[in-house]
Amino acid sequence: MTDKLRLGVNIDHVATIRNARGGVHPDPVRAALAAAEAGADGITAHLREDRRHISDDDIDRLMDSLSLPLNLEMAATPEMLEIALRHRPHAACIVPERREERTTEGGLDAVRGRDTLCPLVGALAEAGVRVSLFVEPDPAQLDAAKAVGAPVVELHTGAYCDAAALRRPHELQRIIAAAAHAEAIGLECHAGHGLTYDTVGPIAAIPTVVELNIGHFLIGEAIFVGLDASIRRMRALMDQARGR
Repeated sequence: MTDKLRLGVNIDHVATIRNARGGVHPDPVRAALAAAEAGADGITAHLREDRRHISDDDIDRLMDSLSLPLNLEMAATPEMLEIALRHRPHAACIVPERREERTTEGGLDAVRGRDTLCPLVGALAEAGVRVSLFVEPDPAQLDAAKAVGAPVVELHTGAYCDAAALRRPHELQRIIAAAAHAEAIGLECHAGHGLTYDTVGPIAAIPTVVELNIGHFLIGEAIFVGLDASIRRMRALMDQARGR
């Protein structure tokens, strides 16, 4: 078991609130710095093709301001590759992206996307960027991630989080099995999407998962209790599930 489970805080939806009205408030960079103070181990930001939340300027300022690692979520496009190679963040997580979706819906299809992903993963790795693929908890997708050269996978936990009570144990077992398969084939395993105080424990308890990326819930909860308190409680629940 990896003793310390890392928490990556996604600050996208601070930018969503800012962009709803325009201007500069609230500032996602300020949120990132506050997350660091509250115990985050890294910051995640998704620069979308349509720039619906995080902007290019946000990425510039995050790179200049952060002492924590930045995980840049990005689509597998030439534009996003050029941006990632220019900034060289600590990590890049390749995610599927469609303009009409409200949020990332489902994992990347690494099996069908192999020809596109191979050169992109190679270019990022050569630049010293740790590459992960955001995929469904499906052994075929993990095998494909390994084949294209990605050292890390992030398992999509959305189906587990959204499942009705009777269905949730089945979805959890899929994630547990996928995490075990990732370890067996030499991939570092992360997880994220839709995690809340109520759903994080069983995922945090999976011994081979080393990082969780959580954003929307933490930003929403911060409206009521503050960002520091929302992150600290999530951190405590993760540590409790890990037996620390």
